[in-house]
Amino acid sequence: MKGICILGATGSIGVSTLDVVARHPNLYKVIALTANSNIDVLYAQCLQHQPDYAVVVNADSAALFKDKLKDSAIAGITVLSGKQALEQVATLDAVDSVMAAIVGAAGLLPSLAAAKAGKTVLLANKEALVMSGDIFMQAVSESGAQLLPIDSEHNAIFQCMPAAYKAGNSNKHVRRILLTASGGPFRQMPLEQMAGVTPAQAVAHPNWDMGKKISVDSATMMNKGLEMIEACLLFAMSPDQIQVVIHPQSVIHSMVDYVDGTVLAQLGNPDMRIPIAHALAWPARFESGAKPLNIFDVGRMDFEEANLERFPCLRLAYKAIAAGGIIPTVLNAANEIAVEAFLNEQIRFTDIPVVIEACMDQFEATIANTLDIILAVDEQARIITQKIITELR
Repeated sequence: MKGICILGATGSIGVSTLDVVARHPNLYKVIALTANSNIDVLYAQCLQHQPDYAVVVNADSAALFKDKLKDSAIAGITVLSGKQALEQVATLDAVDSVMAAIVGAAGLLPSLAAAKAGKTVLLANKEALVMSGDIFMQAVSESGAQLLPIDSEHNAIFQCMPAAYKAGNSNKHVRRILLTASGGPFRQMPLEQMAGVTPAQAVAHPNWDMGKKISVDSATMMNKGLEMIEACLLFAMSPDQIQVVIHPQSVIHSMVDYVDGTVLAQLGNPDMRIPIAHALAWPARFESGAKPLNIFDVGRMDFEEANLERFPCLRLAYKAIAAGGIIPTVLNAANEIAVEAFLNEQIRFTDIPVVIEACMDQFEATIANTLDIILAVDEQARIITQKIITELR
């Protein structure tokens, strides 16, 4: 049996991971589950999966969780708190695989710690890779860690790569990557109505069930911009080799175009258990619980070019990776703050890219060659973004 640690167990990816793991109790042992403050869901997960460790990052919530465990059948679980505890459980000797599913910059340090420890890292946190770039990939290379992408698009690309392909390596036979996107809920909304979009509208994704932050990123297409940057790193491709394709049905999850004219695509229903099961079982395959794709129900598949006027956040992502250095880190930090402000109804939907670009324009593309530089830039960009938002209101 393989030991697994799930960083971000109470989020949508964590819940789906545990669903898949529960279908194969003879293959995986849950060593550690982590949450920020959602102790009710974490408690139910601990009851079912009996981990050795539970991490609650928020100290007050951790204390409440310990009290909740006292009189239960799972009182023997070791409960830890604080951000450092995430790194501790991700590097335990008993852990073979780490599902890195903490959303945003908060997932960087534990994901990087798992990579440095040589674990099999199931990467669902795109922001960690966008922020740290070559530092993360170097850690994977030096430690001998196995990096398996969980995002449906990157997992699809990985599946379409040649046999025995390892993330981070270039392949001379691949000409380009076709990175598919649903287009989100506002793909056809008149541009003049976009300023009036509400948070409730933005989180109502037509195909996927995701958390609020990722849903807003999908609506602005920043999610696809971050995925483009991630794809450059995961597959050693240049930005001009990655084409974003709007595919509203979300049946083709991405495609790989080879130099001989062959295009390989990975298809499936929009269910995150499919890429999760692929990575957990890799290089074999096993049951995911997802409904089989009925191609006759799909009926048709449409494709469109991405409109950068409608989705300026995608343009900003290409701008960030073209600039290089610390700018992708700035992009990610500014986006997290801007999305939070939008969800709190402090700015309009159309203000999100305005705020992000205003922050990006205040930084030079200096080299990001140490983790200390990245973390300092991340903090500085958040402060500047908050100031821009305050002045905008």
